[in-house]
Amino acid sequence: MKFFTEKIEIIRDHIAKTKPQSVTEELVSPVNQKETLQCFSPINQEDLIKIIATSKPTTCLLDPIPTTLSIELLPAAIEPICNIINSSINLGHVPGPFKLAVIKPLIKKPNLDPNELGSYRPISNLPYLSKILEKVVSTQLCTFLQNNDMHEKFQSGFRPYHSTETALVRITIDLLIASDKGNISLLVLLDLSAAFDTVDHKILLDRLHNYIGIQGQALQWFRSYLTDRYQYVHLKGKSSYLTQVNYGLPQGSVLGPLLFSIYMLPLGNIIGKHEISFHCYADDTQLYISSRPDDSFKLSKLAECIEDIKHWMTSNFLLLNSNKTEILLIAPKTGKQNISDYSLQIEGCTVTPTNTVKDLGVILDGNLSFKNHISNITKIAFFHLRNVSKLRNILCFADAEKLIHAFVTSRLDYCNALLSGCPASSINKLQLVQNAAARVLTRSRKYDHITPVLSSLHWLPIKYRIDFKILLITYKALNGLAPIYLTELLSRYNPTRSLRSQNLGVLTTPRITKSTKGGRAFSYVAPKLWNSLPDTIRGSDTLSQFKSRLKTHLFSQAFT
Repeated sequence: MKFFTEKIEIIRDHIAKTKPQSVTEELVSPVNQKETLQCFSPINQEDLIKIIATSKPTTCLLDPIPTTLSIELLPAAIEPICNIINSSINLGHVPGPFKLAVIKPLIKKPNLDPNELGSYRPISNLPYLSKILEKVVSTQLCTFLQNNDMHEKFQSGFRPYHSTETALVRITIDLLIASDKGNISLLVLLDLSAAFDTVDHKILLDRLHNYIGIQGQALQWFRSYLTDRYQYVHLKGKSSYLTQVNYGLPQGSVLGPLLFSIYMLPLGNIIGKHEISFHCYADDTQLYISSRPDDSFKLSKLAECIEDIKHWMTSNFLLLNSNKTEILLIAPKTGKQNISDYSLQIEGCTVTPTNTVKDLGVILDGNLSFKNHISNITKIAFFHLRNVSKLRNILCFADAEKLIHAFVTSRLDYCNALLSGCPASSINKLQLVQNAAARVLTRSRKYDHITPVLSSLHWLPIKYRIDFKILLITYKALNGLAPIYLTELLSRYNPTRSLRSQNLGVLTTPRITKSTKGGRAFSYVAPKLWNSLPDTIRGSDTLSQFKSRLKTHLFSQAFT
């Protein structure tokens, strides 16, 4: 516990020494408020049961009985639980036991030294009922933010219909379209040190009040939520001493990510002032610019933007880690001759573009070919497959299938919407992984024909899985189930005169210059794939119906 506490104290002391005395009004001015949120509405038992049903049944050391047992007893316990939650909402008070957390140290990356304390991230385990209370409040706060259009458009962290994949799809669209026009691009990945743990409670409450419009009993509830919090570490049957939490948001809580997004809201205005493209996912911030190869003006604008970001973060007790900031140059081969020309100076550190960067779990390269990413997936997937194959004889089919989906298929499908248009040689590498997984699962011999095996498992081949993902995102975008930053890139085709019914529901395909650049962008690929679908699939009434019909259609294409 001492290590985690002192680490944050050191970071905040370092920030305090460089913290500016004042912040210009331009950087902290509130958004235009349409209305305020004075109090949270009490919840009825029926809605509370729905929230509990959609919550993970996790059990904390502080819970008096296992959560699974609590859920079984819910018919008898729902009334007192509902009374506790409504009392908290009405009084603007969070019970003390709900503000005690058991810290579980979680190693940040598998390759880090487990004997080094710095290799661990403190994850807060909270009482189950406290998470239900947070979810009730979080649901109402999200509705308020949505109704008043207060979300940052390009913040994809912890928001409905948003994900790392939708964020990366939008970023790669912009970068590929820029390359299609002959422009070069710089992608800058900013890194924050212990961002959730250094959040200043006073600043957060001020942001909730003046920036969002939280007032009255609702603001009092958040003040109670943030004050008098305590935590201790429990490891290997032993517990540390209790320590008070004076700043930061508990990692592992329900409200933490949403409150952090609110804390970061002014950042979008600061970046927008410099006319720099950006995207955020929680505390990960990506900046990118595109220009003609001979235009150095935007590079200086990018440097000024980063300086303003650093200034704002320091004022808000956030530490920009210059040593871990990365830059990727996306350019034609002729544009990479003087890579040092695209270096940036950040806090006295010279940050030079690298050949690859890892962005939200995906390895990006200067050509956006994803060759390095695919090679990495292949390497890791085969490692896990070898381990599963060693256990296959003692596993039933269902358990082996679960392991393969957890360790292999999940990696093949992660952000695979980015892989459309990649060379067949790259896609084939992933197909070999899937083929090997099918053989391990079914115990097929090495030289058995794989197509019947995949068909019997109802596994779509890799190429069709990519098409499935792109079309799924497209359907969601056209039906209000995707981020606005993707929806705005798709345009329905409106003919000048009445045409056959087959043309209804089709999309306009944008013009591109290069099939290897703009031709790989989601904004081009999605309309082409969508327009090729039968009208019965495009016109599906529900998402589940669309997925079922689409898989049947692609399955037919793959195996007939």
